[in-house]
Amino acid sequence: MAVKMRITFEGQETRVAYGIQDKIVKEAGNSAHVMVPKTWIGKKVVAVLLEPIEE
Repeated sequence: MAVKMRITFEGQETRVAYGIQDKIVKEAGNSAHVMVPKTWIGKKVVAVLLEPIEE
């Protein structure tokens, strides 16, 4: 059963979320990717960076 929740990011509109995955981004050639369940194919998702980028 999916968990339905409302999330709000500062300065953004409130959105409804149906699931959360806590993942680490992996290298993929010249880019990066995050694996999610196959049932999410074709669904709209938001990736949120939770740590600052070291420069």
